[in-house]
Parts: sequence; C-alpha cells; structure tokens
Amino acid sequence: MLIDFSSRPPAPGFNAAAPHLQNYRRIYAASETRSAETGATADLDAYLSLYEEIGARHVVLKARDVETTFGFKIANETVADFCKAQGPRYLGFAGVDPHKGAAAVAEFDHAIRTLGLCGLNIQCFELKLRPNDPLLFPLYEKALELDVPVNIHCGINFSTATPMSYGRPEYIDEVMVAFPGLRVCASPPGWPWVTELIGVCWRHPTLHIGVLAVRPKLLAKPHSGYEPLLQYGRSILKDKIIFGSSFPMMSPVDAIAEIDALGLDVATRQKWLHDNAARFLKLDSVG
Repeated sequence: MLIDFSSRPPAPGFNAAAPHLQNYRRIYAASETRSAETGATADLDAYLSLYEEIGARHVVLKARDVETTFGFKIANETVADFCKAQGPRYLGFAGVDPHKGAAAVAEFDHAIRTLGLCGLNIQCFELKLRPNDPLLFPLYEKALELDVPVNIHCGINFSTATPMSYGRPEYIDEVMVAFPGLRVCASPPGWPWVTELIGVCWRHPTLHIGVLAVRPKLLAKPHSGYEPLLQYGRSILKDKIIFGSSFPMMSPVDAIAEIDALGLDVATRQKWLHDNAARFLKLDSVG
C-alpha cells in the first residue's frame, strides 16, 4: 500500500511556464530524464497507468498561487477537476496567495468546502514569506477550523530569484507554537538544516517531515547531510516521515526502489510509504 504525497500530472493547467523555477531544471536534470523515459511525463494515460501498476492508494496533487510575487498559478479548480475526473486515487491540496488578504482565506474555504480539496499547500520561498509571517496566520487559523493539514516548503530552494532563508525550520517551530494541533508536513526535509528540522519535528506531535524532492538514497550516503534523518526516521521519528516522489522530478518507481535500499524494517517501510500519510490526511484505515 502506497501514498505518494507529491506528484504533478502531465495535464493542462499543471505545467505553465515558470521562469523563476528554471534553475530547478538544471539541478534535477538527471532525475527528470529518467522520469521522462517512463513516458509518463508527457502522456496522461501513461501517468495514470504508472500509479495503477505500483498500486498507489492515493496520489496528492498540489495547487499553487504565487501570482503576486511571480505571476504563477496552478489553480484550485484545475486540481479539483483532475481529481474528480480521475477518481478517488487522486487527492488535492489548495493553493492561495496570502498577499491577497481576506480573499485568500475565502478562496481556501471554498476550495475545501465546495471544490472538495483536502489540505493547503504553502510554498514560502515563492511567496517571499517566512512560514511565521503574520500574513499566513489567518490561513493557519482556517486550516484548524476546517480540520485539514498544511504542507509547508522547508529547506533549500533552487530558485535564484528568491532567498533560500525562507526555508529555515525554526520558522515552522514558531508556527507550531502559535498553532498547537495544526497538522503540518515540512517538505522537502530541511537540507541544509536537517538536524534543526529533526529537533522541531521531535518537539511537536502534529509536525511531519516529507521525504520528497530529494533522492532517498542520499539518506544513507556518507557526508550528504541527510544521514541523521535516516537515523531518527527509523527510530523516534518513524511515525513522522511521509514519502513523496515529486514526479516528474523523480519517477515513483525509482523513488520507492531507493527507499527499499535503505534497509528499513517492514513496519517502518509501511509507515513511511503509507501509514503516516494516511493518518496525516485522516483517511479511513484499510484492511
């Protein structure tokens, strides 16, 4: 059983030009080339078949609204329409622009109550806001009211159009202190502040770490900086790790193979690949 917490389909509305993210294509060139070999990066049927073949219970797609800062948007309606068209395997997170004030809160409420999305995606480096910025507080309050989880970008970003400092885990710590009980996934997993993120996650019961947009094999690679995540992720944080392939950055088949090469015990592997995400998303248990 598998839940992929991060994927982007080759469908209209999901792949608009994003000049501020072009440096990502350089960084992820090798992984994206391997993904392209599956055919799923360009063909929707191949994409859908890929998740059918690997037995994915759910695949999470995320909207983004950074119109104020970069003129870029993956609309909530686009994500909701895809999920409705392709069935219950696909779940959507809303994206709203906090720079739009009360309108953003209303749009978030509409995305959950009316469109049927199930969480909120906040890309702080694209919004040019720290996670603890007061502009985001009304959205956190609304997430608590709606009882839905929040994904917050954490760690380095590769856009040279915005600083990487927005991804410091210490800012998420302040969010968790201010909004106890808020369900948050910090993803990617905090590099180069991995140990800082581990400490923050250890402190807060409802904070999780998303292992996505990173090659899982790096968790076992000496001097990568990710080694502590594997150490803690197989012990005191084993109930806090959530898997995502970040397709098309990486094929889910390759990502799962690299997870399997980490030497996790069967129970911990199940937690990483399914159970932790299922609990985070408040999904019904499966037999």
